[in-house]
Amino acid sequence: MGDALLAMLCREGVDVGGLVRTTAAQTSASVIPVRPHGDRPAWHCVGANAMLRLEDLKLDEVIRSSHLHLGGPEFLGGPAAGELLQYAKSNGLSTSVDILAPGDPGLLQWIAGVLPHTDYLLPNDEQVLGFTGATDVVTGARCLLAAGAGCVAVTQGSKGAVVVSDTETVEVPAFAVDVVDTTGCGDAFSAGFILGRALGRDLREAARLGCATAAHVATGIGTDAGAYDLDVVDAFASGDDGRDSSSHIEDVGIT
Repeated sequence: MGDALLAMLCREGVDVGGLVRTTAAQTSASVIPVRPHGDRPAWHCVGANAMLRLEDLKLDEVIRSSHLHLGGPEFLGGPAAGELLQYAKSNGLSTSVDILAPGDPGLLQWIAGVLPHTDYLLPNDEQVLGFTGATDVVTGARCLLAAGAGCVAVTQGSKGAVVVSDTETVEVPAFAVDVVDTTGCGDAFSAGFILGRALGRDLREAARLGCATAAHVATGIGTDAGAYDLDVVDAFASGDDGRDSSSHIEDVGIT
């Protein structure tokens, strides 16, 4: 499984030189049997993810980049994940964090040390409400800002996304597409949003790119469906692909 994953990453041009391998556990894997009405129960094998330690990482390799994205800080634990993000920021990198576990106040306490070193926190709406006990996403996002996050970009299923910072709140609707499978749409949103910010786009345009990327993934089966070419996704987001740009309705589930 690890060989197959490496081959797919290399095929897409991803540099895997810093990837750490172990024989102590299998590669993490998930089986997601999508139901006809759209529910996506998941069978997870955490595998090697549970064994990750800060000392496994080559920090001098980390700071060769301009941005560090940490998925699943709960596996490293709050103190170690916070140390990693702080190291990145002290070396001029921007940072983002995507939490994998469901929203639970205890989990938020476990990774609290991460938030002060996180430029962009990328949860879904259920996580925001679960972590904070808030009754609406914007209030919950502001609670996470108060806990130290620089900006919170929340995916809201078929409602699209809302981005909350100290200075503004931006809502971006989902795009109208023929939905086939929403598996991976949340990760696709994160990729589009982070890239948008790296390209100097404001929060609204970055979130729009995120929603457009998620919309492409939703049009096919599997987490890698759709187009990942920036020009294609940009044209879709702007309506320059021949689609009516006014048709941004709440169609795409992003979780």
